[in-house]
Amino acid sequence: MSRVAKKPITMPKGVEFKATADQVTVKGPKGTLSLAKPAGVEFKIEDGVLQLSAADAANLPMAGTARAILANMVQGVAEGFTRKLELVGVGYRAAMQGKDLALSLGFSHPTVYVAPEGITLATPTQTEILVSGADKQQVGEVAAKIRAYRKPEPYKGKGIRYSGEKIIMKEAKKA
Repeated sequence: MSRVAKKPITMPKGVEFKATADQVTVKGPKGTLSLAKPAGVEFKIEDGVLQLSAADAANLPMAGTARAILANMVQGVAEGFTRKLELVGVGYRAAMQGKDLALSLGFSHPTVYVAPEGITLATPTQTEILVSGADKQQVGEVAAKIRAYRKPEPYKGKGIRYSGEKIIMKEAKKA
C-alpha cells in the first residue's frame, strides 16, 4: 500500500470532517474547504484521527493523493497558508487600495490586482506582499499570478520574487 496513504491525519481542535457519498468537507476556524470524494478511497475517523485506505490495489495511488490533499485542507482550515513576495527594483512598490493590490512596477501605469474570494492580501512594507488563505493551491496560484506581472530578470535581479528565492545572475555582454 502507499506509504503516504498509511500515515494518519490528526484533527486539531475545532476542525470537523464530514464525508458524504460524493463530497468530503473539512470545516475549521479559517473557513470551509470541500473536495469531490475520490473513487475507491475509504475514510475512517476515530479519536480525532483520520485514516484513509484504498478499496483495492488499483486505487492505491489515489489514496496517497487524497491523503496529501486532505492533510493540506486540515492544516488550511486550522492555521491557514501564507506566501511572501518581495519587490526588488528602484521604484517598485506595492500598496493596498481597499481590498485590491496596487503595484508600481516600472510600467507607464499602475497595475491593480483584485484578490479572489478566500484570499487575503497585505503589504507590511512597500516592498513586501503577503498572500494568505485556507486553500494551499489557491494561495500558490495567486502568488504566481502576482509574480508573473514582473518576473525577476537574470541581469540585475529586478522584479517580484518569492521570499528566499535565489535568482541565478548572468554576466552582462562584454564589448
